[in-house]
Amino acid sequence: MDILSWIVVGLIAGLLAGMVMKGGYGLIGDLILGVVGAVLGGWLATKFFGLGGVTGINFQSIIIAFVGAVIIMFAVRLLSGRRAY
Repeated sequence: MDILSWIVVGLIAGLLAGMVMKGGYGLIGDLILGVVGAVLGGWLATKFFGLGGVTGINFQSIIIAFVGAVIIMFAVRLLSGRRAY
């Protein structure tokens, strides 16, 4: 998967995670969160569920990256004490 695909999937996943978790970290923060979430989600999907991970701009990749982004956003908020109102 090329860098443009990672950015697009990361941006979509980060924005969706920001909406679900009620408040994101801005466009750049959500992009970074989504790309890191794609890496985490891809690793989890491959390691524990036998899925292909993040393979391009498709529904499965966006869902996997979204789940990873939500996990990371939850962990960051848990560690920093930031609460969503």
